Amino acid sequence: MIEVNPRASRTVPFVSKAKGLPLAKIASRVMAGEKLLKFNLKEKSKGMYAVKEAVFPFNKFPNSDLLLGPEMKSTGEVMGFDKNFGMAFAKSQIAAANSLPKNGLAFISLKNSHKDEGIDLAKDLIKLNFKLSATKGTAEYIRKHGMKCKIINKVSSGTPHIVDILNSKRIALVINTGGGNSEHRINDAIALRRATLKNKVPYCTNMSTAQACLEAIKSLKTKKLDIIALQELK
Repeated sequence: MIEVNPRASRTVPFVSKAKGLPLAKIASRVMAGEKLLKFNLKEKSKGMYAVKEAVFPFNKFPNSDLLLGPEMKSTGEVMGFDKNFGMAFAKSQIAAANSLPKNGLAFISLKNSHKDEGIDLAKDLIKLNFKLSATKGTAEYIRKHGMKCKIINKVSSGTPHIVDILNSKRIALVINTGGGNSEHRINDAIALRRATLKNKVPYCTNMSTAQACLEAIKSLKTKKLDIIALQELK
């Protein structure tokens, strides 16, 4: 045995607030000998979605990379709370200063294993009134499926490239699951991430996040954004 660490992470207070249950208090009393059956564990937020989003200080450190690893980089977290998952996700992004666009030019760069899934993503973007742009390989694949898509160079492919377009404020949303181990691909990815941060453009690094993002945009376009206080839970 290396370590015994009987602590609660930041997830415990988040879940406590989402469910309306004082989990740390209940756990402490159970550890002291009280029976779990004694407590009223009926949740107060049935049918609600609570989305946790981390808050990162990347804008305070100009040379840092947005790519996450094992080290703790977040400085806080926020909660998006709603009966609709898409709206809960949207609220979490708004609270973390990552407000989502309702239209504009979307930039897509996908690894080969994601290209088939990316076709449905592209169709959904068009339905939401976005125009499409992509790196050459992704754009050609989208075009093969009958959709218009503008080709934008990677940084290593020469100007005008994606960072130039981002700096000109013409990109509304970035979905990038591409990458690789070669030096120029790693540098391309770092430059893209830094440019999205500098220009405050929402950035999705995997397909599940992209799908949640589109669900949130759809909710923002079709539903009213209401404020729900946790204290109102009965």
